[in-house]
Amino acid sequence: MPQTREAIDHARAAKVPIIVAMNKMDRAEADPDRVKGELAQVDLIPEDYGGDVVVIPVSAKTGQGVQELLDMVLLVAELQELRANADGPASGTVIEAQQDNQRGPVATVLLHKGTLRVGDHAVVGDVFGRVRAMTDYKGENLQQAGPKTPVSITGLSAVPQASDTLRVVESTREAREQAEAFAQEAKQGRFVGAGRVSLDELFTQIQQGVAKQLNVIVKADVQGSVEAMCQSLEKLAHDEVRVRIIARGAGNVNESDVMLASASEAIIIAFTVGTDPAAVGLADREGVEIRSYNVIYDAINEIKAALEGMLEPIYEERLAGEADVRALFKSTKAGTIAGCLVQEGKLIKGSTLRVWRRDRKVFDGKLDSLKHVKQDVQEMVAGQECGVSSNKFDAFEEGDVLQSVLMVPVKRDIEARRPTTAVVGPPSRRQ
Repeated sequence: MPQTREAIDHARAAKVPIIVAMNKMDRAEADPDRVKGELAQVDLIPEDYGGDVVVIPVSAKTGQGVQELLDMVLLVAELQELRANADGPASGTVIEAQQDNQRGPVATVLLHKGTLRVGDHAVVGDVFGRVRAMTDYKGENLQQAGPKTPVSITGLSAVPQASDTLRVVESTREAREQAEAFAQEAKQGRFVGAGRVSLDELFTQIQQGVAKQLNVIVKADVQGSVEAMCQSLEKLAHDEVRVRIIARGAGNVNESDVMLASASEAIIIAFTVGTDPAAVGLADREGVEIRSYNVIYDAINEIKAALEGMLEPIYEERLAGEADVRALFKSTKAGTIAGCLVQEGKLIKGSTLRVWRRDRKVFDGKLDSLKHVKQDVQEMVAGQECGVSSNKFDAFEEGDVLQSVLMVPVKRDIEARRPTTAVVGPPSRRQ
């Protein structure tokens, strides 16, 4: 069913182990082989099909397989070395929150580490407070709770947002300061959720060597549009970068889509559909980008441009100018300075300097200094005289030919192979 596929997408995006509980095995029409076949179709290959996915037949009604399921969860946790530390201040994730008419703001928190106690000072996003009361899933009062325990707490200043992290701090003052700082950052648009990603940020991620694929969630009005969009995106394949569609579906963008996008650092493409109001707020808090389109070509062109920006940059050499060395000058700071006459184009300070001597290249480095009548200049054009020096070369000779070479980025096309780049050769004028 669609919700099962969605659960699989979430688990994969979070990169967590998957154990399949195949429920309702007490029914006469139960067909475990059919279910295992359907799991295999979504790349969850059961162990008895030659894969590594554990599938446990269970029945919540009769209790069949429940103990085996719990044992398998414990086994996987042990193999993964999953441990929680009950010492120190508690932290956990808000999985549900609401305003209770009698108790005020109530948050259900799943604790990850530490021990939470009644009276602890806590901060959750831009909400803070002191734990006034704490109950378990049966509604029984607790004085403290450790890792893996879901608890409902009261005493917060407002209703927190689901998925925010609760942290215990030393005092009410510290909690208030952290909550105010969070609210200020969110107001200024600087707060970044764990899964924030946008097309504009891809260039930064590429420079850091992070992103080589673009994760995308596709939502459209009908299933036919979904498939058409996905097929068009998947055609944008390239050896260096690619689109990875982690989820697809028909209907408006909802909170579940945003949560999945946050977990998997994906952008959401909304084709001729809207976004649920709750999803808009969640996307804003998590920093998830939702791009809406009414024309499929607009979406394809933007994604294509993003992928082209993700391609490793390639530069080709461009000859800026050439000059002849006419005289040599000595300097205590710069060493040997080549007195030159620019013959073609222009010499540019900071460009690559190539020194040719009788058709042989004797230096390839940086043009560090360019002077005209003792004044530092940025460039000199044909017909002008100037002084050239490099921090890494001090052996100029009269008659040398100097080249000023620029490295110019080559525009890359996702549909083309890696282009060959031009290389500047020896001077055309014989020495």
